[in-house]
Amino acid sequence: MAQTKFKMGRLDHVHIRVPDRALAAQWYSENLGFEAVEKYAFWATEVEGGPLQISADGGKTMLALFEASSGHPMVPQTTGIAFSVDADSFVSFARSLPNGNNFELNCYDYDRIRQDLIQADGIDPVRYWPLSQFERYKK
Repeated sequence: MAQTKFKMGRLDHVHIRVPDRALAAQWYSENLGFEAVEKYAFWATEVEGGPLQISADGGKTMLALFEASSGHPMVPQTTGIAFSVDADSFVSFARSLPNGNNFELNCYDYDRIRQDLIQADGIDPVRYWPLSQFERYKK
C-alpha cells in the first residue's frame, strides 16, 4: 500500500515555560487579548503540572502556559509546538516516524485514532497525562 504524503495541519498550541503561570496569563491578557480557554481548564486545575491554555481566537490556536521549575516534566522537552491534524494525516504521520520522535500532533477525532491506529496496529500508547482526565474531558 502506498503511503499517503503527510501535510501538516494548523498550529494547535505552543508550549511556554514560565516561572509564574498566573502572572504570565495576566500579561498575555492585558497586552495581547488572550483569555483562558474554559474547555481545557481542567489541565490547569486538575492535572499536577498541567498547562493553562489561553487563546486570543476562541481556542483555535492556544498558548499552553506551564509553570516549570527545575523538576517539572516539561523542562527536558525539546519541542514546544503542537499541530492539529485530521485523523487520516495523524495515522499516516504516526506510521511514517521511527519510535521516539519529538513531534506533538493533536487530533480530536479520538474514536478514529483508537480504531484506525491504536487498535489496528496493536499500539500501547504512552500517556503523559492521566487517562482519567481525558475520560472526563470527553464527556
